[in-house]
Amino acid sequence: MKLSRKEVEHVAMLARLSLRDDEIEDVGAQLSSILEFVEKINRIDTEGVEPTYHVLPIKNVWRQDEERPPLVQEETFRNAPQREGSYFRVPRIL
Repeated sequence: MKLSRKEVEHVAMLARLSLRDDEIEDVGAQLSSILEFVEKINRIDTEGVEPTYHVLPIKNVWRQDEERPPLVQEETFRNAPQREGSYFRVPRIL
């Protein structure tokens, strides 16, 4: 499907693009190429093909929200390299 110059100018106006004459020809050729490709895709026989949203079978990775007892403070600091009272001690950044 080849777009006319007037159609390209109309699309450019809708997109609020200001195109020079040489750009109108280039953009027109690119848009026509895209439309031809879409026509080609539309001709593909997809009868019996299951629709997919992703190429891999992805499952929801969320787990159920379960109520659990909070960690005991001593267990929280068990693997901490350094501690100061009830805080984690970390290296100074600045």
